[in-house]
Amino acid sequence: MSEPQTLKSGAKKPGKAAPKKAATNGQAAPKRSSRAAAAAKTVPSAPRNPGHAHPFPRTEFLTTVAKLRDAPGDAVAEVAFVGRSNAGKSSAINTLAGKTRLAYVSKTPGRTQHLNYFSVAPDRYFVDLPGYGFAKVPEDVRKQWDVLLGPYLQTREQLKGLVVIMDSRRPLTEMDWQMLEWFAPTGRPVHVLLSKADKLSRQEQTKTLRQVKSDLADLGCPVSVQLFSSLKRSGVTEAAGVLKGWLGLCDNTATDSDGDSASPMPSLSEQDAE
Repeated sequence: MSEPQTLKSGAKKPGKAAPKKAATNGQAAPKRSSRAAAAAKTVPSAPRNPGHAHPFPRTEFLTTVAKLRDAPGDAVAEVAFVGRSNAGKSSAINTLAGKTRLAYVSKTPGRTQHLNYFSVAPDRYFVDLPGYGFAKVPEDVRKQWDVLLGPYLQTREQLKGLVVIMDSRRPLTEMDWQMLEWFAPTGRPVHVLLSKADKLSRQEQTKTLRQVKSDLADLGCPVSVQLFSSLKRSGVTEAAGVLKGWLGLCDNTATDSDGDSASPMPSLSEQDAE
């Protein structure tokens, strides 16, 4: 047994030299153990402050609906998400739920052709609507959308509000206006997420937010507007407060560490994750 211990000590000379090094190593070991123990106590504390709470952590995909009659019959309240393709709609849903691939992020225009239902809480749902604004979408698909979206947005009693996602660098496109003006007569509220706001400077964020609010002031239905970034997770708490109110859920979300998203965001990025 003594020979393996001598080899492990790394001693090159036989005799007394080996035990001396072994003894030295034996003294150093408790110091390393103490440091490791201290580090082990420190590591678990890091995840306790992730920066942003996920306001809808129990969100799960439920079903895809091609005909309105197949929508969940137990629904008490629904919030619908709509926006121009590649505006960041799927990323917004993923960010609110705190899940990476809950809503499929695709670069293929018109990937979402039906109503995708996500269970947020018992009898409460997010509904991901087809994106709009791409000429590449086949005409038969467009007609299918019209047949499905029209009745849903205008007659679905459980629909409590519409979230419209717009790229903050190109807000209020012609298709955005068509959607808003078409939905406004229902009288239901609209909440606009100006996505990818991390792409703008702080001055541009403030200017864009103010301009969009002004342009939508006379829309004809309750409307609210905020900045949002899935990449920086900015504006999550503000959006969650609106959606939880619509869904009739108790808002126990912690204060967003980025502050009010209507204010300029603290950091910017040149990357586009959506």
